[in-house]
Amino acid sequence: MPPRTPMDRLPTHDVLNMPPYIGDQDLWADDRALRDWTGRMRGDSAVPHLSGAGARAGRETVFARADQANANPPEAKPFDRYGMRVNQVEFHPAYHELMAQAVSDMHHNYAWHHEGDNGHLGQAALTYMFAQAEGGVLCPMSMTYSAVPALRTAPEIAAEWMPRILSRDYDPRDIPASEKTGATLGMFMTEKQGGSDVRANTTFAVRGDGGWLLTGHKFFCSAPMSDAFLVLANTEGMGLSCFLVPRWRPDGTRNALFLQRLKDKLGNRSNASSEMEFQNTWGQMVGDEGRGVRTIIDMVIGNRIFCAMSSAGMMRQALVQALHHTTHRSAFQKRLIRQPLMQNVLADMAVETEACLALGLRVAHAMDNADDPAEDALARIGTAVAKYWNCKRCPSLVVEALECHGGPGYVEESLMPRLYREAPVNSIWEGSGNIMGLDVLRAMSREPESIAAVLDEVEKARGNDPRLDRAIDALRDELADADGLEGRMRIVTELIALTLQGALLTHGAPPDVAEAFCASRLGPVYRGSFGTLPKGCDPDAIIDRALPRNRAQTGT
Repeated sequence: MPPRTPMDRLPTHDVLNMPPYIGDQDLWADDRALRDWTGRMRGDSAVPHLSGAGARAGRETVFARADQANANPPEAKPFDRYGMRVNQVEFHPAYHELMAQAVSDMHHNYAWHHEGDNGHLGQAALTYMFAQAEGGVLCPMSMTYSAVPALRTAPEIAAEWMPRILSRDYDPRDIPASEKTGATLGMFMTEKQGGSDVRANTTFAVRGDGGWLLTGHKFFCSAPMSDAFLVLANTEGMGLSCFLVPRWRPDGTRNALFLQRLKDKLGNRSNASSEMEFQNTWGQMVGDEGRGVRTIIDMVIGNRIFCAMSSAGMMRQALVQALHHTTHRSAFQKRLIRQPLMQNVLADMAVETEACLALGLRVAHAMDNADDPAEDALARIGTAVAKYWNCKRCPSLVVEALECHGGPGYVEESLMPRLYREAPVNSIWEGSGNIMGLDVLRAMSREPESIAAVLDEVEKARGNDPRLDRAIDALRDELADADGLEGRMRIVTELIALTLQGALLTHGAPPDVAEAFCASRLGPVYRGSFGTLPKGCDPDAIIDRALPRNRAQTGT
């Protein structure tokens, strides 16, 4: 909590022209764009839960715990005091408090409690809100949520693990999952020599002890204190298969998961990311033998929508921090938020944030309606597109918001350095930009109905704005030119994202937001930097929409 009545009259000067503490935020009620787009995606049934979770996630105490958890990163404890292997990770108490809150508010399982009732949409909105406070906790949340489709390919395993996943109790004890009140899951895919090319993996599995025994290594194993992990390993003559590897064997002994070290990461420091070795490590096959990539791909898709929405959430909080600072800070006899050039920057960031929010929620809505072939196709390609574009735009926006603060935004007492370090993580996890572009190309080649679904979606908005019409035509021209298409897939993916966002905003956003988006992103020149909205846009109206509730018009 902030200090009570700090002294503003000091021996040498009075403290003036400094913003107050931002205090508690209501991440649902304060965000008009989030409420509007959730309603447009027919997510009304999720509102009661989102309202409560957003109020809780925005409390000042939550942001303080996030600061503590990131300032005191986890420590590897592979051995106990007597030299025996325990393969544990020790976290700061603040991390456990954050985990307990996230699990209680169903950040890991809302979709599966509300299947057929906008569950993925609600899940996406929850991610967007909690990412504003803390990103590290969302790693085990995302993997637990995303693992469910893979588990369901093995009904007996799903019957055992689903009740644990559906629990709203956080149980951090390192004991067999059968004795716990709730469980989380992780995913170990990549190896040193292959990275995203998982078909280069060398970990292998052989039958034994009523299951399979895995030997090999994994290079990036996040949330290693989860209760079980989906792991890719080769079986003889069949290629990659997928396995559920628990921390504890069925006989109550520790599984042979050998924690090697924790990564010293740029950001996401509250979350443990480890290197792990397997030596006759027990697991159960999930899905068909030799079909491991196909089995785990739905988990990857779930994690990608998490990445897209987490990035959108970070953008929103960066914008909120910039709005708060500029509302209360003056320069040259005028509030910063009333300086024309600063208005352009703030409005431009607000347009970007809303566009990324709308894109992510639209993909989540498609996931909720996968019984419709067109929606299912849109969801499959849309997760890669949204993940690519939202994650690409996030770091640029966060650094622009940091710049709005000047020097105070560059010190650790500000939230901005933590957001800045966190901003690149989602571009790396679950496939970097090139991997996303190649996945879009793969979807276009193997599932032509996916790009057809995109074109159908954007064509519905034809006539809403001539600049959008020209962008749709440009997209069609790119798709029609097969020569060198692979090398142009970032261009194509960006065009898909921009036309989808334009279609959404011209149909569902306030006219000022839609006009600014089309004029800047779909106009003759897209500069990419913020603060370049052209003449004719209305920054005041855009900023007013982005300002948190009860803060609008402050500082006029």
